Amino acid sequence: MKAVIFDFGGVFIDSPFAAMNAESRARGIDPEVLSEAVFGAYDTDTDHPWHRLERGELSLEAAREEIMAGGVLPNGSPIDPFELLGALAGGGVRDDMVEFCVSLRDRGLATGLLTNNAREFAEFWRPLLPLEELFDDVVDSSEVGMRKPAAGIYRLALERLGVEAGEAVFIDDAPGNVAGAEAIGITSVLIGHDRDDTAVAIERLEALIAP
Repeated sequence: MKAVIFDFGGVFIDSPFAAMNAESRARGIDPEVLSEAVFGAYDTDTDHPWHRLERGELSLEAAREEIMAGGVLPNGSPIDPFELLGALAGGGVRDDMVEFCVSLRDRGLATGLLTNNAREFAEFWRPLLPLEELFDDVVDSSEVGMRKPAAGIYRLALERLGVEAGEAVFIDDAPGNVAGAEAIGITSVLIGHDRDDTAVAIERLEALIAP
């Protein structure tokens, strides 16, 4: 292997999906119902407002308006994504994954970051990591007009790192994103949402990149 491509949320910081599940339980709502209302079917790439936000086609405010116009939750409360952003933004950095990424560069492997994100979030997530020190390239969905799990964004990440699909490993916490990478031939690792899952994922990555 010549390269490792990382997701951001759920890999380097605590999973926003785990935070969403906790928020759903606090509201007495099925986590899948709340997640799909706000984020759409996240393992797909559709015209849901959140997907369009992550492709850079909508502003955060426009996406919020469209999501709120979509209706209410089963308990009768309106859907306001802004109320959830605070809960989703509280994840801490996983230092062991950062150290692993540094070790890859020390060993001569290329490293890339491939994130589904919104333009408005850049000022919050980018300062969390020393991006230039950790990665040879960063692909932000909102900047390139594509989002995982669409095949094109994986191909772009590979092209910018100068590697073929069979020369890279990808890690993400969303099953659909892992499936999207595997569909074009990238060996992938699905990381769990618990902190303890980080060590397990690193072990799997080490086994895959071993000569």
